Amino acid sequence: MSLQQTLKDLLEASLTPSPTVILFGLAFCLLAPILLHFLYSTTTPYTTLPSVLLLGPPGAGKTALTTLFERGPLDLPLAKTHTSQVPSSIELSINSDDPSSASYKTNLDEAGATAKKFLLVDTPGHPKLRASSLAHLNSAEPTIKSSLVSDGGAKSKIKAVVFMVDAAALADGDALPSTAEYLYDVLLTLQKRFHSRNGSRAPASMPVLVAANKLDLFTALPAALVKSNLEAELGRIRAARSKGLLDSGVGQDDLAAGEEGDWLGGDGSEKFSFAQMMEFDVDVDVIGGSVTGDGPGAEKWWKWIGERV
Repeated sequence: MSLQQTLKDLLEASLTPSPTVILFGLAFCLLAPILLHFLYSTTTPYTTLPSVLLLGPPGAGKTALTTLFERGPLDLPLAKTHTSQVPSSIELSINSDDPSSASYKTNLDEAGATAKKFLLVDTPGHPKLRASSLAHLNSAEPTIKSSLVSDGGAKSKIKAVVFMVDAAALADGDALPSTAEYLYDVLLTLQKRFHSRNGSRAPASMPVLVAANKLDLFTALPAALVKSNLEAELGRIRAARSKGLLDSGVGQDDLAAGEEGDWLGGDGSEKFSFAQMMEFDVDVDVIGGSVTGDGPGAEKWWKWIGERV
């Protein structure tokens, strides 16, 4: 049999509607997509949206800020919020073409802008519930399991931390120690994360925004005073904790090295300042704003977040 005849027979057999040919064709059509999906899913890593972790004491306005950003372009009045008991996440979009001039009120679809999505994770501020929030910041690559992440084993990478404070309550003085205590623990956790690195490679930097809220109120402190008052209180907390460590037997050399105990910031400095955290790749900004009222609004906070996600 010639080659030409053989090819002719094969072609006729393939075009003949026999049960074998039909079954083979159906099996190929059904199994090929499944096989391709399996190969793609096993060779391509699952990626999730980056996260911004929202921390702060109760009553600072975290849930109200989350609601404000979520409603965004709708510009609806804010409903009365309540103290959060469990973390909650919302998916937001920033104008990736020009995040520095973006607004949370902009409808990106109507504006024809390129949207970059991220998660804003609101955490409970009650002292008994803070430990779980701080635990997310311990690792060299901080992550959090979000309710919006569909993959059961996937976690979202934390790109920035927003610590919200009530600028009006800080003016009273009673709220300052507890607020600074929480902020101290947040910054100390990030500092210890820097020291826990493996090898010579330092962890990725972690920017922190201290959002001074409620500047629409007459009694609220301006952002500059919020910054100086918090730095002074953090310095007092550092002195008190270091004295307690020395009394417990921790050596002065270990304390000064910053790797033991609760000493926050650079060693050898009598006064604490947020600038000292740069040594540990923690850049702290204090920016004033307001979620409600006729104050400066939340635009500066939104732009800060957009430049870091």
